[in-house]
Amino acid sequence: MKSPLFYLVVFLIFPLTYSNAQLLQEKNNFTKQDTLRGSITPEREWWDLTYYHLDIKVNPNEKTIGGKNTIKYKVLKENNVLQVDLQTPLQITKVTQDNTELEVEHVGNAHFVTLKKTQNIGDVNSIEVFYQGTPKEAIRAPWDGGFSWKKDNNGNHFIATSCQGLGASVWWPNKDHMYDEVDSMDISVTIPKGLMNVSNGRLQSIVDNKDETITTNWHVANPINNYGVNVNIGDYVNFSEVYKGENGDLDMNYYVLRDNLEKAKVHFKDAPKMMKAFEHWFGPYPFYEDSFKLVEVPYLGMEHQSSVTYGNQYMKGYLGKDTSGTGEGLKFDFIIIHEAGHEWFANNITNVDIADMWIHESFTNYSENLFLDYYYGKESSAKYVIGTRSGIRNDKPIIGQYNVNNEGSGDMYNKGGNMLHTLRQLIEDDEKWRQILRGLNKTFYHQTVTTQQIENYLSEQSGIDLTAFFNQYLRDIRIPTLEYKIKNNQLKYRWTNIVDGFDMPIQVTIDNKEQWIFPNSEWKTLAIKNNTILIDEDFYVKSIKR
Repeated sequence: MKSPLFYLVVFLIFPLTYSNAQLLQEKNNFTKQDTLRGSITPEREWWDLTYYHLDIKVNPNEKTIGGKNTIKYKVLKENNVLQVDLQTPLQITKVTQDNTELEVEHVGNAHFVTLKKTQNIGDVNSIEVFYQGTPKEAIRAPWDGGFSWKKDNNGNHFIATSCQGLGASVWWPNKDHMYDEVDSMDISVTIPKGLMNVSNGRLQSIVDNKDETITTNWHVANPINNYGVNVNIGDYVNFSEVYKGENGDLDMNYYVLRDNLEKAKVHFKDAPKMMKAFEHWFGPYPFYEDSFKLVEVPYLGMEHQSSVTYGNQYMKGYLGKDTSGTGEGLKFDFIIIHEAGHEWFANNITNVDIADMWIHESFTNYSENLFLDYYYGKESSAKYVIGTRSGIRNDKPIIGQYNVNNEGSGDMYNKGGNMLHTLRQLIEDDEKWRQILRGLNKTFYHQTVTTQQIENYLSEQSGIDLTAFFNQYLRDIRIPTLEYKIKNNQLKYRWTNIVDGFDMPIQVTIDNKEQWIFPNSEWKTLAIKNNTILIDEDFYVKSIKR
C-alpha cells in the first residue's frame, strides 16, 4: 500500500509534466526479466495452483531464511517445464518430485524446472522447492519490499515481510503472478523461543522443537494472492473478540507488542466499526473461515489477507495527519480502514495483471470515503474525498503496461477514489450504488479479474455505457473541463480535454435550482435567467468560463 502522502511527496519532488517521449521511454525500458515476471508464460499457463505448504526457518541474528515450499498443481496442458520464481540473493538449492531431484535452469529470478514424470492432463502432482539465503532487506517498507529486521523497545526481534509490486518471490519460491491464486495454504515458520510468528489464516499449533526454537503452523482455507502471504515475528500478545457479522460469528484477533496491549485495546475499536461499515457497503467479509487479524509490524502497514498489518503508531489519520486537509481524515485510523478495505478489493477481488492495480487501490481509497459516509454522513464523506484531490498528479494513465509487472500512476488512489465518487453521482440512487458494490464482491468472489470485467459489470448494473467515462479517467491524464460562456441570458457549454465520445452529464445549479445538463464536445445552448452557474463539486472535473 503506497499512501496518498507518499504520492504527494513524489509530486512535490518531480515535475508534473510527463511527455509522450518519457512515456515511450518507460514503455521501452522493460527487460526480459520484466516479461518473465509479468506475463503468463508457457511455463506457467499449463498448470493450475491448488496448494502450497511453505515451511521455513527464520534466523533473526543472521538475517537468513531457509526451507522449502511444497507446490501442488493440476495439469491443464501437456508440458514438462514448470516456472518457479525466486529473487536473488536467495537461491534454490534443489527441486524434487516424488523424491527425485530435477534439473533446474536459472534465468535471473525465473527458474525453469524440467519434470521427469509424465504430466497427464487432469493429474494433481506436486514438487518440493528447497531454498536458502539472505533475503532482500526492506529499506523503506512497504514500498520497496522484503524483510524488515527490527527490534522493539525492549530489544526483542521485531520482524515482518512486505512485498506488493516487488513480488512474493522476494522471500519465498512460488508462482509469482497474480492470475493464479492458490486454493489453500499451510504456513510453518520456525523461530527462536520467546517470540511468536503470526501469519495468514488460523493458528493450528505451536510446536516445541526441543531445542531453542518453536514452529508455528497456520492454515489458510481460502484462495490467497501471493503477495498477501506474510510472516510477522515479535514479542506479541493477543486479544480477541467475536463480531456478529452477516455470515455469523467472525473471530477478530489482534496481535500487538507487549508494551502496547492497553492502548491497542482502546485504539483498535476502529476494527469492528470498519467491519460493520464495509459489510454494509461491500457485503460479507470474504474470509470468515480464516478469521480477521490486525498484526502490529515495524512499518506502516499492508493488506495481507486475514492478517492485515498495522504500524500507524496508534494515531488517527495517516501517522496523525489528514491527507485530505479537511479534518475528516482524523476521524479514523487510516491504516486500519484502508488496509482492511483491501480484504474486499485486492484479496477477494484481485487483479490478473498489476497494470490493473486500480481495481485494488481506487476502490479501497474510496472505501475511506464510505466509512465516513456510514458513520458521519454524506457531507463528511464528500468533503474528505474532494479534499484528497490535492494529491492528484495526472502524470500518466492509471492503467499501466500489461505483461511486464508494471503499475500505473499513483493516481490510482486519489484520482481513482474521486472517479468512483463521480460515478456515484451519475447513478444517483445511493441504494442502487450500494447494491452494485455488494454485487461486485459477490459476482467476482475469490476471483482474479481484468479491468474490462469490472468496467462491463459497472456499465451493465448501472444501465450507463461507461466506456468513455473509464477511458477518460483510467487511460487519459486530462481532467474533463466544462467550458462555458454566458451572454444575454444564454448559457453555452461543452466538454473539452476529453476522449472521443465523452458526454458525461453533470449536475449544476442554475437560477438557484439544481439540475442536470448534458454536455458533449459540441456547443450547446440553454436559456437562463441569472448569469451564474455553479458546478457540483462532487464531480471530478474542471470548469472554465469564457
